[in-house]
Amino acid sequence: MKTQMNLSRRQFVAAGVCAAGASAFPQVSYTAPETRFEAHVPFRAITRGPKSHWFGYYDKLQFDATNRYALGMQVEFNDRTPKPDEAIRLGMVDVKNNDEWIEFGSSSAWCWQQGCMLQWLPGSTDTVIYNARIDGGYQAVIQNVKTGEQRALPKPIYAVSPDGKNAVCPNFARLGVTRPGYGYNGPADPWQDDSQPKDDGIYQMALDTGAWRLIVSLDQIAGFKPNETMRGAKHWFNHLLFSPTGERFIFLHRWERTVNGRRSWYTRMFTADADGGNLYCIADHDMVSHFIWKNDAQILAWSREPQPGDRFHLYTDKTDVVSVIGDGVLMRDGHCTYSPDQQWVLVDTYPDNERMQNLMLYRPQDKKLIKLGRFYQAPESRGETRCDLHPGWSRDGRLVCIDSRHNDGRQMYLLDVSEITQS
Repeated sequence: MKTQMNLSRRQFVAAGVCAAGASAFPQVSYTAPETRFEAHVPFRAITRGPKSHWFGYYDKLQFDATNRYALGMQVEFNDRTPKPDEAIRLGMVDVKNNDEWIEFGSSSAWCWQQGCMLQWLPGSTDTVIYNARIDGGYQAVIQNVKTGEQRALPKPIYAVSPDGKNAVCPNFARLGVTRPGYGYNGPADPWQDDSQPKDDGIYQMALDTGAWRLIVSLDQIAGFKPNETMRGAKHWFNHLLFSPTGERFIFLHRWERTVNGRRSWYTRMFTADADGGNLYCIADHDMVSHFIWKNDAQILAWSREPQPGDRFHLYTDKTDVVSVIGDGVLMRDGHCTYSPDQQWVLVDTYPDNERMQNLMLYRPQDKKLIKLGRFYQAPESRGETRCDLHPGWSRDGRLVCIDSRHNDGRQMYLLDVSEITQS
């Protein structure tokens, strides 16, 4: 059975190469259900099989400062947990030269949801940072993609400060056990039998010297206003992100306990100064999922509040001020980011009842919702190996890049949203 789409010429330009050298957005046909999708803006694949390609999490710098090169990772399989010694290839797509794949490195410290934390180093035009397994341990690598020159740092990074000078680093071995798909499979966690170690947690590392120190311990955070659900629980940190100026960072404190054979895990959200000081618990109602800084004072997060429940909430740091964003419209969890001009929220969803992942733009100012597309993900794509869209912006706000498995395995796709965001 052929699935029909009514897309205008304006929505899909003819295949070919633009005068400026950029690949055009081709007309598309497809069959249902395995390769089903809808796209309501110009759209094209920028990687192709048989190998899988993806970028992973939505809050990293995927595009370089010129918006020409989009980072990605490549691997030969798609549907299982990686073995400790299996490496991925690292590269970038030249979106202005027929989507040429340019390989520059490899890593065996990676996971399906966030790869090896590959991202452009802030302030640089030709340098990236990523995690790798070196001499049996996890470290970070800073590399010039043009010359190949690289240097290693002693800790693997999670988030990099906007000035490119510091990073915050959790224990990826612990994450590999507590949250499969987000940590790494390799060397064991030295504190695996300690539910809340005093000597492990979040580390700060200087990217010029590699000097590091523990700034927030798991024991410290577990002792911060503990409640009954923490009794006998194992604690870990997940999802760290600096504010736009780098003065503070955000992180999730998670813990899991088993009662009567039933496992449950809980989350609360904290902010702290870049050195770990001035801790503030900004959300403490058991559930926080995806989040993004809007500015230095406000954070958008899918979270739970007593009223009205699970919604996108806009929090003001170090206060109890909170409001709902997109009530009645954005009613499902998704990976959220603001456009560079802060006017639009880009967000996706997990698969709905038809196994379609939805991609949308929402403008809080006038509550305008624009549906960018829907992308099929087969039922067997679940858990650790699922492929979330993880939408991310180009730095000029004209393009959106997603990962998707709606066709040709796990690949990267580009959407042109310039007619919406630049109008």
